[in-house]
Amino acid sequence: MARTSETYVCQSCGNVTAKWAGRCDACGEWNTIELEIAEAPPPGALSSGAKAKGKAVAFASLAGDTAPEPRILSGNAEFDRACGGGLVTGSALLIGGDPGVGKSTLLLQVAAGLANAGHSVAYISGEEAAAQIRLRAQRLGVTKAPVNLAAATSLRDILATLKSEKPDAVIIDSIQTLWSDALPAAPGTVTQVRACAQELVRFAKSTNTAVMLVGHVTKDGQIAGPRVVEHMVDAVLYFEAETGRDVRILRAVKNRFGAAHEIGVFEMTAGGLAEVANPSSLFLAENEASISGAAVFAGIEGTRPVLVEIQALVSPSSLAAPRRAVVGWDSARLSMLLAVLDARTGLDFGRHDVFLNVAGGLRISEPAADLAAAAALTSSLLDAPLPQRCVVFGEVALSGAIRPVNQSGARLKEAKKLGFSGALVPAGAEDDALTIREAETLADLVGFIRAEATGAS
Repeated sequence: MARTSETYVCQSCGNVTAKWAGRCDACGEWNTIELEIAEAPPPGALSSGAKAKGKAVAFASLAGDTAPEPRILSGNAEFDRACGGGLVTGSALLIGGDPGVGKSTLLLQVAAGLANAGHSVAYISGEEAAAQIRLRAQRLGVTKAPVNLAAATSLRDILATLKSEKPDAVIIDSIQTLWSDALPAAPGTVTQVRACAQELVRFAKSTNTAVMLVGHVTKDGQIAGPRVVEHMVDAVLYFEAETGRDVRILRAVKNRFGAAHEIGVFEMTAGGLAEVANPSSLFLAENEASISGAAVFAGIEGTRPVLVEIQALVSPSSLAAPRRAVVGWDSARLSMLLAVLDARTGLDFGRHDVFLNVAGGLRISEPAADLAAAAALTSSLLDAPLPQRCVVFGEVALSGAIRPVNQSGARLKEAKKLGFSGALVPAGAEDDALTIREAETLADLVGFIRAEATGAS
């Protein structure tokens, strides 16, 4: 006979403790630990094989021809790009994002695109009634799409319906609202989220159905619930937005069938999310005048080259500890870069307030942005604008050397396509259509900016 076990589980991070506490030791959140009761098998039941013997597992060889996984195109090019080229049959996707960022809007548009392309789609919501979803569909202009709509939260009922209907794609909004009557825990708890996600992933694999799960996020921007859910699914996508901006970025942080860190870019409009085929046009300033403290960085997001403007402001400080503020870039990386500039070039940033901003709401994580950030900071400190229509990229070492980065050709090709005529890059990059200026050290960068200022004056 199975016996019940009582555990205390943090609903924020999934940490398990033996007793209740007001604060979780793992994540530091307050009042998130709740009692969960689960039935456990008798000791030794799993290993002794009292009821049935296990079946031998068949091994296969690595050699052999395996066809590529078939893709289902949604008709939404940016969504398909973030997924790695479309939905894979039998895959499970987890999509997270802040409240109100547009997750339900995006997935309703994706569902309509799939349905209009001839695929059977089931959209199941546990947060909204069917009438509310119809109102959103009217605003988006997709009411004629043959999407099967339902409002349900019982996992048993949902699986029974899906097994009988056999759709090509399923959207669950959201995984935190589902509950299984086989568990005594409340809906939204770690136990329920883990169990419901596991059953839906098993359904996707056994029926070749593409399943998309919406997940809530914590205040730190992480998907709420146990991290094991992110390991179970095939792809994890984050829907991001900068406060006060209409730009939305769908970023793949995990993808078993495509490139990680691939992005899809959208713009929120009155008629829903509009695809942005050329993201660089959103992230670049339209001001053609030469302004100090601005540098255009040629970056790579996944497999897509993107040009974005990095802006810096350096001003004398009256404080004992000058301020350092950064938006869209790593603050620790900025501190390191300022220290290298101080030590290797003789520039004095220690008595200045430093503000750095990535224009357009994009967040940059690749080290190739070091040289562009250093150029913007130096330009602001010296009040010397960089040349117009010039892109910058390169990694800065602690020695002050400029290291080459990958995919230089793709970066320069994107710059040429958008009308740029010059590039300030590490040694070794070549392009016949652009004027290439090579920098081997940060001292070369500072000398180049000072020479441009002298020539302009």
